[in-house]
Amino acid sequence: MGPVRAWRDDEEIDLGPRQQRAVLAALLLNNGIRLANDQLIGMVWDDPTPSAVMALRTYTYKLRKLMPELDLKAKDGGYLLRAEVFDDCRDEPFVGLTSTYFEAQRVRVANERLQCREILLEREMDVLDLQKHVAAHPLRERSRALLMRALYREGRQAEALEQFHEVRALLNDELGLEPGPDLREVHAQILRGELTVQRRPEQLPPDIDDFTGRATEIEQALRALPRTVGIAGMHGSGKTALAVRIGHLAGDRFPDGQIFVRGNDVANELLRAVGVENPAGDKAALWREKARGKRFLVVVDDLRDPASVRDLHVPGSAMVLTSVRRWNELPGVTWLKIAGLAEPEAREFLGKVLDPARIAAEPQHADDVLAHVSYMPNPIRVLGGKLSSRPSWTIAMLLRQMRRENLFGQAVPSDCQAVLSSMSKAYQELTEDERHLLACFARRDTEVINVCEAAEMSGGEIGAIEVLLESIADVHLIEPLELGRYRVPKFVRMYFGLNLAVLTS
Repeated sequence: MGPVRAWRDDEEIDLGPRQQRAVLAALLLNNGIRLANDQLIGMVWDDPTPSAVMALRTYTYKLRKLMPELDLKAKDGGYLLRAEVFDDCRDEPFVGLTSTYFEAQRVRVANERLQCREILLEREMDVLDLQKHVAAHPLRERSRALLMRALYREGRQAEALEQFHEVRALLNDELGLEPGPDLREVHAQILRGELTVQRRPEQLPPDIDDFTGRATEIEQALRALPRTVGIAGMHGSGKTALAVRIGHLAGDRFPDGQIFVRGNDVANELLRAVGVENPAGDKAALWREKARGKRFLVVVDDLRDPASVRDLHVPGSAMVLTSVRRWNELPGVTWLKIAGLAEPEAREFLGKVLDPARIAAEPQHADDVLAHVSYMPNPIRVLGGKLSSRPSWTIAMLLRQMRRENLFGQAVPSDCQAVLSSMSKAYQELTEDERHLLACFARRDTEVINVCEAAEMSGGEIGAIEVLLESIADVHLIEPLELGRYRVPKFVRMYFGLNLAVLTS
């Protein structure tokens, strides 16, 4: 925006004469589209001479030399440029470029800027900002309607009506027109006392500054939205943090608000978020009515009952579900399964919690600590924080303490509770037979187990043991490898091998 200029790091690049800058601007405005020579010449010159073809070749050659980073290619008698282009909404666009094409582009960009600005104003509904915008663009009916709504919401009904009379007089005097139907409807609703100003919920928890990894899962989720995305994984794997990160990254795609729900009555919480208190009747149907034509992003955390979200999908809006179990009976859900971080990501995360110099001094011991907790984010954060609070400890000391069987029952109860919190939740949700089977695996300390071995060590029948193994796999405490064979994560073996009384405390 403004004059066409370019920088490499902090050094400005001389883009040459005006027409050369115009060629670059035209290519950027048509990013990713092949422009034939005649098209490009028509954009840059209103009355081109025969020498324009040679000038165009010269300009594109010089632009390639000036900025080899630009993916500018000659293709099929034209040119194609691929670059990341954005409008920073500052200054008049394309200053100094005078062709008819750039005059039209100036009008287009100015109108798009106004529309984007009004979308932002509609989100915030701030009276002062709307008043400034209306003063700068007094004939824009949409911004007048927004200002009337904002004033009415603050109890300033007379001022809201005055805005209608003011813009009506301006339209009559300057254009000989009456206000349009949308503006008239807002005016009529105020007079009838029927204007409702829907809340724009902003309920997402803050993003985590040291969030690490999960790039593949984030990419899959962003690609799937606005279809429903489900995130399944064991307690402590970081499902909520991932859902919140996805919500913040995708928030701009859902301008009507973000809603965060944790509980069983999901429809009721959604309605409360948009201003419907004590809803009666079919709440799911009422939500679909309220959300129709809008774009909400809904995060449902720790889903326990798939029926509570089954009828809540609204075209254009999106849901992100987190759950220990994968609810296959829900249609149209793109499911992501997460466990511990990848090893490099786990090391990176530990380096954000603990002084990297201490990790570099004992890299193998640090890797052993991470492996002991199966690279799970929550235990890594707790153990890294514990070491940070004990500057005289080495990582080897922590590792030795972790290996003592009675560590978490006696040494540091608060750390014990924090590290074991995810396993404690999982333990409470298991049956006695499932607990017994996991304890058998932990005592044997075998990473891979099959159905026959599980039956032998637990004393159960093979058929019953197979059902138990599948049930435990559904909550991600063991990982199915192939039919009848499972991997038991080290974190699970380690903590189910401890005194079970600790897990239930």
